Amino acid sequence: MNCPICKKEVAFDDPEFPFCSERCRIIDLGNWATGKYVIPSPIPKDEEEP
Repeated sequence: MNCPICKKEVAFDDPEFPFCSERCRIIDLGNWATGKYVIPSPIPKDEEEP
């Protein structure tokens, strides 16, 4: 598998898996904290467009 941040190859038994290093793990956490990643929520039925 490849690190989602820098794309280096990562072994499944690596302690930082799925990241290649603590640096990439912290970058990913920062992306979540700044809102770069978003999980969309379903639109409630009363708010859907007709």
